[in-house]
Amino acid sequence: MAADTARPPLYAIEGVSHTFVLPSGQRLEVLRDVSVEIREDEVVALLGPSGCGKSTILRILAGLIKPTSGAVKVRGQPLLGMAPGVAIVFQGFALFPWMTVVENVRAVLQAAGLPPAEAATRIADAIRMVGLAGFEEAYPRELSGGMKQRVGMARALSLRPEALFMDEPFSQVDALTAEALRAEILDIWSAKQQDPSALLLVSHDIKEVVTMADRIVVLSANPGRVRTVVENRLPRPRDPRSPEVLALVDRLHDLITGHELPDLPEPAAPAAVEAQPEILPSAPVGDVIGLIEWLDARGGQEDVFRIAAETGREFGHLLTAVKAAELLELVDTPKRLAVLTSGGKAFAAAGPEGRKAAWREKLLTLRLFADVRDALAVAPGHRLPRDFVLDTIVLRMPAEDYDRVFQIWIGWARYGDLFAYDEDDGTVSLQ
Repeated sequence: MAADTARPPLYAIEGVSHTFVLPSGQRLEVLRDVSVEIREDEVVALLGPSGCGKSTILRILAGLIKPTSGAVKVRGQPLLGMAPGVAIVFQGFALFPWMTVVENVRAVLQAAGLPPAEAATRIADAIRMVGLAGFEEAYPRELSGGMKQRVGMARALSLRPEALFMDEPFSQVDALTAEALRAEILDIWSAKQQDPSALLLVSHDIKEVVTMADRIVVLSANPGRVRTVVENRLPRPRDPRSPEVLALVDRLHDLITGHELPDLPEPAAPAAVEAQPEILPSAPVGDVIGLIEWLDARGGQEDVFRIAAETGREFGHLLTAVKAAELLELVDTPKRLAVLTSGGKAFAAAGPEGRKAAWREKLLTLRLFADVRDALAVAPGHRLPRDFVLDTIVLRMPAEDYDRVFQIWIGWARYGDLFAYDEDDGTVSLQ
């Protein structure tokens, strides 16, 4: 469905840059000179690695964050306050656990000031629209991950937004559920007798954005910038296995791999200008170790596309594992290859304790781990609350989902016997 380019876009940012100022006074630049448009009757996707500012862009467009510089516009006019006509579906389900499905949806309509009768009609329509009829009185604990996300979608759609913003909404559900939810969202969007008119999707999943989006904004990180915008004119519905879809997926693979796994380091930033956000790739320990063992069993190197195809991993997830292994200096990435370093080969050959020791040594070269270790060394009982680590994550990676980063952080630390985490009292301690 082609967007009308004669009229001003529904929502737009022009030349937006954003810098977080840390309590120390240090400036952390997360976006630089970013311009993005969202027009009626189109689906726009923001695609890029962790730390490229995708979620920050979404929040700026929605009016949740005021950028350091640049313009934010609604239908060509400056945005003042929250963006009208926008509803957001977040990565986390963000449901009230003590409320039923109906009550979770009603909560946002009450906050919007809708009369009870109109709210009841909208609740029924939204619940039916997302396929939750029959589960109106269920509590979140009684629902699957996919059903919880449907509640989040119903809550957003009940507001009848002009634009629906989705921040990695399918990343916490299984592949089949994600595919079904994508199709349902597109069906709702394409029914032009109702809103939403436009969709904005934040994703790292290349096949997902090719299947869904009309325009794909490819971002680079440190700081976040628009690398290119790819027009997707493939007719709908799009079969993810069709040659045309796979060709566009391969094109995006090449664009992202060439930038995210560069053969040469980027030029050094000018001294004492802007600090760059740290990045902790969202790869569980098992994914990184599995990659190392897979490469070791195949002579120590392989094309990253072939690894994704042969292991059945979504390319974005595989790329995250490769970047994590590269961060730990276990893998190098010349061209489109993932190649075991000498440290990676030694890690693959080591026994369980040797692997843990090597992992721990690498973690302590990363400031996010070294800072917490130094603080624990002088803390009473060598113990600190979880909130201390969350604050450290926010300071180092302000553009990231700090709870998700904490789960990865503690998983890496536990494997290296570096820190322990007591979930009952919420404290981190030296192992």
